[in-house]
Amino acid sequence: MLRTVFLDLDDTILDFSLAEAAALRRALTEADVPADNAVLARYHAINAAQWELLEEGVLTREQVLLGRFDILFGELGLVRSAGEICGRYEEYLAEGHWFVPGAEALLEALAPRYDLYLASNGTAAVQYRRLESAGIKGYFRGIFISQDLGADKPSPAFFQKCFAAIPGFSRERAVMVGDSLTSDIRGGKNAGLRA
Repeated sequence: MLRTVFLDLDDTILDFSLAEAAALRRALTEADVPADNAVLARYHAINAAQWELLEEGVLTREQVLLGRFDILFGELGLVRSAGEICGRYEEYLAEGHWFVPGAEALLEALAPRYDLYLASNGTAAVQYRRLESAGIKGYFRGIFISQDLGADKPSPAFFQKCFAAIPGFSRERAVMVGDSLTSDIRGGKNAGLRA
């Protein structure tokens, strides 16, 4: 019988694409960087590729966070501080939230029946603020964010640290739910979970 449900946050519960676009447009505009749809789409592609390299263990979190902006600015022929833009972007990203359609109803339906745990690769400070802003922190018995754990999904170390923090945890009674075939589904399966 299923008891434990691990839920990803971005694009599983909260619509990351909308939040990303709003925060990025604001941060780039303030830095006098073009923020049209083509630039946002290019950033999104660069960002996705950088996170995939993190999942494969090729890049560190810091390399991803700064590298995505360095690559974008290089392609645009601009000299800007990746650290400053990243800081502004994350500040604005933490302010807003939009739900994936049906996500709030899903949380309300699952919470009384299962032990819900958040399992996210996002930046800790950003994710905690987004959870507070969305008013959904109370649905979770525990919040596991890779930056806090010192291991990223899909690594087995991420999931082992989650399991160790849950009293009486059983893989046979748990499932991982998320939008990413690589970090959520492959990571959960490699850790012995249904996904």
